[in-house]
Amino acid sequence: MIIGVCLVTVGCSPRPQNIPTTPGEESSSSSRSSSFSSTASLKVSPLSAEDFTLETIAEGLEVPWSIAFASENRILVTERPGRLRLIENGILKLDPLLTFPEVSSQGEEGLMGITLDPDYEDNHSFYVCLAYTTNQGMVLKVQRLTDEGNRAVVNRTIIDAIPAARFHAGCAVAFGPDGKLYITAGDATERALAQDLSSLAGKIFRINADGSIPEDNPFPDSPIWSYGHRNPQGIAWHPETGEMYATEHGPSGFDGPGGGDEVNRIIRGGNYGWPIVSHERSAAGLIDPLKVYTPAEAPASAAFYNGEFFFGALRGEALWRIVFSEDDPDAILLAEEVPLPSLGRIRNVLAGQDGALYFTTSNRDGRGSARKGDDKLLRLVPRK
Repeated sequence: MIIGVCLVTVGCSPRPQNIPTTPGEESSSSSRSSSFSSTASLKVSPLSAEDFTLETIAEGLEVPWSIAFASENRILVTERPGRLRLIENGILKLDPLLTFPEVSSQGEEGLMGITLDPDYEDNHSFYVCLAYTTNQGMVLKVQRLTDEGNRAVVNRTIIDAIPAARFHAGCAVAFGPDGKLYITAGDATERALAQDLSSLAGKIFRINADGSIPEDNPFPDSPIWSYGHRNPQGIAWHPETGEMYATEHGPSGFDGPGGGDEVNRIIRGGNYGWPIVSHERSAAGLIDPLKVYTPAEAPASAAFYNGEFFFGALRGEALWRIVFSEDDPDAILLAEEVPLPSLGRIRNVLAGQDGALYFTTSNRDGRGSARKGDDKLLRLVPRK
Protein backbone atom coordinates (compact mmCIF):
# COMPACT_ATOMS: atom_id res chain seq x y z
CA MET A 1 0.00 0.00 0.00
CA ILE A 2 1.03 3.63 -0.39
CA ILE A 3 2.52 4.92 2.80
CA GLY A 4 0.20 6.87 5.06
CA VAL A 5 2.08 9.73 6.68
CA CYS A 6 1.15 11.51 9.87
CA LEU A 7 3.75 14.19 10.47
CA VAL A 8 4.53 16.26 13.53
CA THR A 9 5.66 19.85 13.94
CA VAL A 10 8.98 20.93 15.36
CA GLY A 11 7.36 22.42 18.41
CA CYS A 12 5.67 19.22 19.57
CA SER A 13 8.16 16.62 18.37
CA PRO A 14 10.13 14.63 20.93
CA ARG A 15 13.88 15.29 20.97
CA PRO A 16 15.70 12.33 19.41
CA GLN A 17 17.98 10.59 21.87
CA ASN A 18 21.17 11.31 19.98
CA ILE A 19 20.78 14.92 18.85
CA PRO A 20 23.66 16.98 20.28
CA THR A 21 22.44 19.19 23.15
CA THR A 22 25.68 20.86 24.26
CA PRO A 23 25.17 24.66 24.35
CA GLY A 24 27.48 26.69 22.15
CA GLU A 25 27.65 29.87 20.15
CA GLU A 26 27.52 30.00 16.37
CA SER A 27 31.09 29.80 15.21
CA SER A 28 33.36 29.29 12.26
CA SER A 29 35.35 26.07 12.31
CA SER A 30 37.32 23.93 9.90
CA SER A 31 36.10 20.56 8.66
CA ARG A 32 37.05 17.56 10.78
CA SER A 33 39.13 16.24 9.20
CA SER A 34 48.81 3.00 -2.89
CA SER A 35 45.57 0.98 -2.63
CA PHE A 36 41.78 0.80 -2.62
CA SER A 37 41.64 -0.97 0.73
CA SER A 38 42.59 0.40 4.12
CA THR A 39 42.76 -0.31 7.82
CA ALA A 40 41.90 2.32 10.40
CA SER A 41 45.08 1.91 12.42
CA LEU A 42 47.53 2.17 9.49
CA LYS A 43 48.68 5.19 7.54
CA VAL A 44 46.55 5.68 4.45
CA SER A 45 48.36 6.42 1.21
CA PRO A 46 47.11 8.56 -1.68
CA LEU A 47 46.17 6.79 -4.88
CA SER A 48 48.23 7.04 -8.02
CA ALA A 49 47.22 6.36 -11.60
CA GLU A 50 49.37 3.23 -11.41
CA ASP A 51 47.05 1.66 -8.82
CA PHE A 52 44.22 0.95 -11.26
CA THR A 53 43.13 0.58 -14.87
CA LEU A 54 40.34 2.76 -16.24
CA GLU A 55 37.91 0.94 -18.55
CA THR A 56 34.84 2.08 -20.47
CA ILE A 57 31.92 -0.34 -20.10
CA ALA A 58 29.16 1.39 -22.07
CA GLU A 59 28.61 4.56 -24.10
CA GLY A 60 25.65 6.46 -25.53
CA LEU A 61 23.68 6.89 -22.31
CA GLU A 62 21.62 10.04 -21.75
CA VAL A 63 22.18 11.53 -18.29
CA PRO A 64 22.51 8.27 -16.35
CA TRP A 65 21.52 9.05 -12.77
CA SER A 66 21.94 5.78 -10.87
CA ILE A 67 22.96 2.16 -11.43
CA ALA A 68 22.23 -1.17 -9.75
CA PHE A 69 23.82 -4.57 -10.29
CA ALA A 70 21.21 -7.25 -10.92
CA SER A 71 24.18 -9.61 -11.41
CA GLU A 72 27.86 -9.23 -12.17
CA ASN A 73 27.18 -8.79 -15.89
CA ARG A 74 23.69 -7.25 -15.77
CA ILE A 75 23.40 -3.57 -14.82
CA LEU A 76 20.20 -1.54 -14.47
CA VAL A 77 20.57 2.17 -15.28
CA THR A 78 18.15 5.05 -14.77
CA GLU A 79 18.32 7.84 -17.35
CA ARG A 80 17.00 11.15 -16.12
CA PRO A 81 14.59 11.68 -19.07
CA GLY A 82 12.61 8.65 -17.84
CA ARG A 83 14.13 5.52 -19.34
CA LEU A 84 15.23 2.41 -17.46
CA ARG A 85 18.12 0.93 -19.45
CA LEU A 86 19.91 -2.41 -19.34
CA ILE A 87 23.61 -3.06 -19.86
CA GLU A 88 24.20 -6.77 -20.28
CA ASN A 89 27.63 -8.32 -20.83
CA GLY A 90 28.99 -4.87 -21.56
CA ILE A 91 26.37 -4.07 -24.21
CA LEU A 92 23.79 -1.29 -23.80
CA LYS A 93 20.49 -2.76 -24.99
CA LEU A 94 18.73 -0.60 -27.54
CA ASP A 95 15.24 -0.84 -26.06
CA PRO A 96 14.59 0.37 -22.50
CA LEU A 97 13.22 -2.11 -19.98
CA LEU A 98 10.61 0.52 -19.19
CA THR A 99 9.87 4.16 -19.98
CA PHE A 100 8.07 6.31 -17.41
CA PRO A 101 5.87 8.68 -19.46
CA GLU A 102 4.88 10.76 -16.43
CA VAL A 103 8.45 11.76 -15.56
CA SER A 104 9.17 15.47 -15.32
CA SER A 105 12.66 16.31 -16.57
CA GLN A 106 12.62 20.09 -16.97
CA GLY A 107 15.74 20.79 -14.92
CA GLU A 108 17.72 18.58 -12.55
CA GLU A 109 14.79 16.30 -11.76
CA GLY A 110 13.63 13.16 -13.59
CA LEU A 111 14.00 9.41 -13.18
CA MET A 112 16.71 9.27 -10.55
CA GLY A 113 17.55 6.77 -7.80
CA ILE A 114 17.46 2.98 -8.13
CA THR A 115 18.18 0.20 -5.65
CA LEU A 116 17.62 -3.55 -5.48
CA ASP A 117 15.39 -5.19 -2.91
CA PRO A 118 17.50 -7.11 -0.34
CA ASP A 119 15.70 -10.26 -1.55
CA TYR A 120 16.15 -9.45 -5.23
CA GLU A 121 17.52 -12.90 -6.09
CA ASP A 122 14.23 -14.42 -4.94
CA ASN A 123 11.62 -11.75 -5.73
CA HIS A 124 13.35 -9.80 -8.58
CA SER A 125 12.08 -6.55 -7.05
CA PHE A 126 13.79 -3.18 -7.19
CA TYR A 127 12.88 0.43 -6.42
CA VAL A 128 13.14 3.71 -8.31
CA CYS A 129 12.57 7.33 -7.35
CA LEU A 130 11.18 9.80 -9.89
CA ALA A 131 9.71 13.28 -10.21
CA TYR A 132 6.39 14.01 -11.86
CA THR A 133 3.84 16.81 -11.98
CA THR A 134 0.40 16.83 -10.34
CA ASN A 135 -2.32 19.48 -10.04
CA GLN A 136 -0.64 20.50 -6.78
CA GLY A 137 2.79 20.85 -8.36
CA MET A 138 5.88 18.71 -8.79
CA VAL A 139 6.38 15.79 -6.41
CA LEU A 140 8.50 12.68 -5.98
CA LYS A 141 7.37 9.10 -5.67
CA VAL A 142 9.15 5.82 -5.04
CA GLN A 143 7.86 2.76 -6.86
CA ARG A 144 8.60 -0.93 -6.57
CA LEU A 145 9.12 -2.81 -9.83
CA THR A 146 9.60 -6.40 -10.91
CA ASP A 147 12.49 -7.32 -13.18
CA GLU A 148 11.11 -9.71 -15.81
CA GLY A 149 14.30 -10.03 -17.82
CA ASN A 150 13.54 -8.16 -21.02
CA ARG A 151 11.15 -5.71 -19.37
CA ALA A 152 10.28 -4.22 -15.98
CA VAL A 153 6.80 -3.83 -14.51
CA VAL A 154 5.63 -1.37 -11.85
CA ASN A 155 3.74 -3.24 -9.15
CA ARG A 156 3.43 -0.76 -6.28
CA THR A 157 3.86 2.86 -5.26
CA ILE A 158 5.65 2.88 -1.92
CA ILE A 159 5.62 6.58 -1.02
CA ASP A 160 4.22 9.56 -2.93
CA ALA A 161 3.63 13.31 -2.79
CA ILE A 162 7.13 14.27 -1.59
CA PRO A 163 7.58 17.97 -2.49
CA ALA A 164 9.94 18.51 -5.41
CA ALA A 165 11.08 21.15 -7.86
CA ARG A 166 13.26 21.49 -10.94
CA PHE A 167 16.13 21.81 -8.50
CA HIS A 168 16.84 20.29 -5.08
CA ALA A 169 14.91 17.07 -5.60
CA GLY A 170 17.17 14.60 -3.79
CA CYS A 171 15.73 11.21 -4.82
CA ALA A 172 18.55 8.84 -3.84
CA VAL A 173 17.30 5.46 -2.59
CA ALA A 174 19.16 2.66 -0.82
CA PHE A 175 18.57 -0.14 1.66
CA GLY A 176 20.51 0.11 4.88
CA PRO A 177 22.09 -2.78 6.81
CA ASP A 178 18.93 -2.81 8.96
CA GLY A 179 16.87 -3.84 5.92
CA LYS A 180 15.00 -0.52 5.82
CA LEU A 181 14.59 1.64 2.72
CA TYR A 182 16.19 5.10 2.94
CA ILE A 183 15.18 7.94 0.61
CA THR A 184 16.55 11.46 0.26
CA ALA A 185 14.47 14.54 -0.50
CA GLY A 186 15.70 18.06 -1.26
CA ASP A 187 14.10 21.24 0.05
CA ALA A 188 12.29 21.81 -3.28
CA THR A 189 13.84 25.33 -3.29
CA GLU A 190 11.69 26.24 -0.25
CA ARG A 191 14.41 26.57 2.37
CA ALA A 192 12.16 26.75 5.44
CA LEU A 193 10.61 23.36 4.71
CA ALA A 194 13.85 21.60 5.64
CA GLN A 195 13.25 22.50 9.31
CA ASP A 196 9.48 21.80 9.19
CA LEU A 197 8.69 18.29 10.43
CA SER A 198 5.18 18.60 8.98
CA SER A 199 6.74 18.65 5.50
CA LEU A 200 8.57 15.89 3.66
CA ALA A 201 10.94 18.34 1.94
CA GLY A 202 14.58 18.56 2.98
CA LYS A 203 14.64 15.20 4.75
CA ILE A 204 16.04 11.68 4.71
CA PHE A 205 13.37 9.02 5.19
CA ARG A 206 13.45 5.51 6.61
CA ILE A 207 10.58 3.17 5.78
CA ASN A 208 9.88 -0.53 5.49
CA ALA A 209 10.05 -2.16 2.07
CA ASP A 210 6.24 -2.17 1.83
CA GLY A 211 6.02 1.55 2.56
CA SER A 212 4.95 1.29 6.18
CA ILE A 213 6.69 3.29 8.92
CA PRO A 214 9.05 1.46 11.30
CA GLU A 215 8.03 1.69 14.94
CA ASP A 216 11.54 2.76 15.99
CA ASN A 217 11.69 5.86 13.77
CA PRO A 218 12.55 8.99 15.79
CA PHE A 219 9.27 10.83 15.21
CA PRO A 220 5.95 9.01 15.81
CA ASP A 221 4.08 7.94 12.66
CA SER A 222 6.61 9.73 10.46
CA PRO A 223 9.02 8.39 7.81
CA ILE A 224 11.53 11.12 8.71
CA TRP A 225 14.92 9.85 9.87
CA SER A 226 16.86 13.14 9.70
CA TYR A 227 16.09 16.70 8.65
CA GLY A 228 17.61 20.10 7.92
CA HIS A 229 18.90 18.98 4.50
CA ARG A 230 19.20 21.15 1.39
CA ASN A 231 19.72 18.54 -1.33
CA PRO A 232 21.26 15.21 -0.32
CA GLN A 233 21.92 12.96 -3.31
CA GLY A 234 24.15 10.22 -1.92
CA ILE A 235 23.77 7.81 1.01
CA ALA A 236 25.93 4.82 1.96
CA TRP A 237 26.90 2.71 4.99
CA HIS A 238 30.36 1.80 6.19
CA PRO A 239 30.66 -1.98 5.68
CA GLU A 240 32.45 -2.54 9.00
CA THR A 241 30.99 0.01 11.41
CA GLY A 242 27.50 0.30 9.88
CA GLU A 243 27.65 4.08 10.15
CA MET A 244 25.55 5.98 7.60
CA TYR A 245 27.08 8.80 5.56
CA ALA A 246 25.56 11.23 3.05
CA THR A 247 26.70 13.82 0.53
CA GLU A 248 24.77 17.05 0.13
CA HIS A 249 24.79 20.03 -2.22
CA GLY A 250 25.41 23.41 -0.58
CA PRO A 251 23.98 26.81 -1.56
CA SER A 252 24.36 27.99 -5.13
CA GLY A 253 23.97 31.76 -4.89
CA PHE A 254 20.22 32.37 -4.90
CA ASP A 255 19.79 30.72 -1.48
CA GLY A 256 23.16 31.46 0.12
CA PRO A 257 26.85 31.92 -0.64
CA GLY A 258 28.13 29.43 -3.20
CA GLY A 259 29.91 26.32 -2.03
CA GLY A 260 29.32 24.65 1.31
CA ASP A 261 28.87 21.15 -0.12
CA GLU A 262 28.87 18.60 2.69
CA VAL A 263 29.76 15.09 3.74
CA ASN A 264 27.72 14.14 6.82
CA ARG A 265 27.39 11.21 9.19
CA ILE A 266 23.66 10.62 9.52
CA ILE A 267 22.17 9.77 12.90
CA ARG A 268 18.65 8.98 14.03
CA GLY A 269 16.61 12.17 14.35
CA GLY A 270 19.55 14.45 13.55
CA ASN A 271 19.09 18.07 12.48
CA TYR A 272 21.71 19.01 9.87
CA GLY A 273 21.07 22.71 10.07
CA TRP A 274 19.81 23.92 6.70
CA PRO A 275 18.92 26.74 6.28
CA ILE A 276 19.86 27.95 9.76
CA VAL A 277 23.56 27.31 9.14
CA SER A 278 25.72 26.28 6.21
CA HIS A 279 29.40 26.19 5.24
CA GLU A 280 31.53 26.12 8.43
CA ARG A 281 28.96 27.84 10.62
CA SER A 282 27.65 25.97 13.66
CA ALA A 283 24.86 26.37 16.19
CA ALA A 284 23.75 24.51 19.29
CA GLY A 285 21.60 21.45 18.59
CA LEU A 286 22.66 21.24 14.94
CA ILE A 287 25.05 18.66 13.52
CA ASP A 288 28.20 19.89 11.79
CA PRO A 289 29.37 18.36 8.51
CA LEU A 290 32.49 16.21 8.59
CA LYS A 291 33.79 17.79 5.41
CA VAL A 292 32.88 21.04 3.64
CA TYR A 293 33.73 21.84 0.01
CA THR A 294 34.07 25.50 -1.01
CA PRO A 295 34.23 26.16 -3.95
CA ALA A 296 31.46 23.70 -4.73
CA GLU A 297 32.17 20.19 -5.97
CA ALA A 298 28.45 19.31 -6.39
CA PRO A 299 28.58 15.82 -4.79
CA ALA A 300 26.04 13.64 -6.55
CA SER A 301 26.38 10.16 -5.05
CA ALA A 302 27.95 8.04 -2.31
CA ALA A 303 29.34 4.52 -2.11
CA PHE A 304 31.72 2.46 -0.04
CA TYR A 305 34.29 0.38 -1.86
CA ASN A 306 36.73 -1.81 0.06
CA GLY A 307 35.93 0.16 3.20
CA GLU A 308 36.56 3.57 1.63
CA PHE A 309 34.03 6.27 0.74
CA PHE A 310 33.68 7.57 -2.82
CA PHE A 311 31.43 10.12 -4.50
CA GLY A 312 31.10 11.68 -7.93
CA ALA A 313 31.42 15.46 -8.29
CA LEU A 314 29.45 17.19 -11.03
CA ARG A 315 30.79 20.73 -10.89
CA GLY A 316 34.17 19.57 -9.66
CA GLU A 317 34.36 17.01 -12.49
CA ALA A 318 36.07 14.54 -10.21
CA LEU A 319 35.80 11.28 -8.34
CA TRP A 320 36.49 11.81 -4.64
CA ARG A 321 37.90 9.30 -2.16
CA ILE A 322 37.52 9.68 1.61
CA VAL A 323 38.91 7.28 4.20
CA PHE A 324 37.17 7.30 7.58
CA SER A 325 38.71 6.02 10.79
CA GLU A 326 37.09 2.84 12.05
CA ASP A 327 37.92 4.00 15.59
CA ASP A 328 36.21 7.40 15.24
CA PRO A 329 33.38 7.56 12.67
CA ASP A 330 33.74 11.35 12.44
CA ALA A 331 37.48 11.32 11.75
CA ILE A 332 38.69 11.60 8.15
CA LEU A 333 42.11 10.08 7.59
CA LEU A 334 42.38 11.12 3.95
CA ALA A 335 40.33 13.05 1.39
CA GLU A 336 41.54 13.27 -2.20
CA GLU A 337 40.55 13.40 -5.83
CA VAL A 338 41.17 10.10 -7.59
CA PRO A 339 43.78 10.74 -10.32
CA LEU A 340 41.83 10.39 -13.56
CA PRO A 341 42.05 11.81 -17.07
CA SER A 342 39.57 14.57 -17.90
CA LEU A 343 36.15 12.91 -18.08
CA GLY A 344 33.82 15.82 -17.34
CA ARG A 345 30.99 15.68 -14.82
CA ILE A 346 30.83 12.53 -12.71
CA ARG A 347 27.63 11.47 -10.99
CA ASN A 348 26.92 7.96 -9.74
CA VAL A 349 29.45 5.62 -8.19
CA LEU A 350 28.95 2.03 -7.04
CA ALA A 351 31.03 -1.00 -6.11
CA GLY A 352 30.62 -3.77 -8.67
CA GLN A 353 30.22 -7.45 -7.96
CA ASP A 354 33.42 -8.08 -9.94
CA GLY A 355 35.63 -6.16 -7.50
CA ALA A 356 35.80 -2.97 -9.60
CA LEU A 357 34.50 0.51 -8.85
CA TYR A 358 31.92 1.75 -11.37
CA PHE A 359 30.91 5.34 -12.09
CA THR A 360 28.98 7.36 -14.67
CA THR A 361 29.50 10.66 -16.47
CA SER A 362 26.80 13.33 -16.71
CA ASN A 363 27.96 15.52 -19.58
CA ARG A 364 24.61 15.59 -21.40
CA ASP A 365 22.71 17.07 -18.47
CA GLY A 366 22.66 20.63 -19.83
CA ARG A 367 25.52 21.85 -17.66
CA GLY A 368 28.38 19.89 -19.13
CA SER A 369 30.12 19.65 -22.49
CA ALA A 370 29.23 16.39 -24.19
CA ARG A 371 32.17 14.43 -25.53
CA LYS A 372 32.38 11.56 -27.97
CA GLY A 373 30.51 8.58 -26.57
CA ASP A 374 28.82 10.45 -23.72
CA ASP A 375 27.38 9.65 -21.44
CA LYS A 376 29.45 6.70 -20.24
CA LEU A 377 29.64 3.98 -17.65
CA LEU A 378 33.24 3.38 -16.63
CA ARG A 379 35.07 1.32 -14.02
CA LEU A 380 38.32 1.34 -12.11
CA VAL A 381 39.97 -2.06 -11.85
CA PRO A 382 42.72 -2.32 -9.20
CA ARG A 383 46.05 -3.56 -10.47
CA LYS A 384 47.37 -6.55 -8.59
